[in-house]
Amino acid sequence: MSKEREQEFRPVNQILGAQPSLGPIPADQIFPWTIIALTSYFIVNGIFGGFFSDDFQKWLWTILITGWGMATWWILTGGRSWRFLSKFVAVPTWTRGTARYLSLLHVSHEAKNRKTKRRDRKRGKRKINTI
Repeated sequence: MSKEREQEFRPVNQILGAQPSLGPIPADQIFPWTIIALTSYFIVNGIFGGFFSDDFQKWLWTILITGWGMATWWILTGGRSWRFLSKFVAVPTWTRGTARYLSLLHVSHEAKNRKTKRRDRKRGKRKINTI
């Protein structure tokens, strides 16, 4: 009986259907990341190259801008970006409360009466009660 049961299950290759990658880098990110790295190198060394006193500062800024660009691109276009971005969504705070029901007609009527009372007070008019 155990042999029959063993033959029911077949081993499956875990890599089937997986996204291709080069180590931890997804394959679909290699080309955009290369463009981001070259662009940041050109911006730091070509455009702002005269602002830095030594090569260390140039390479530091190139690496920082490249890392920022790559991370931003990965978050925006990555297939599972929700795993990272969902950590920053605030969880709603649910509380119980009670409120008295007020009809919209009743509320608007009260607001209208308040406006007329204020206007009358400003003008110095008194409301005369008639029986």
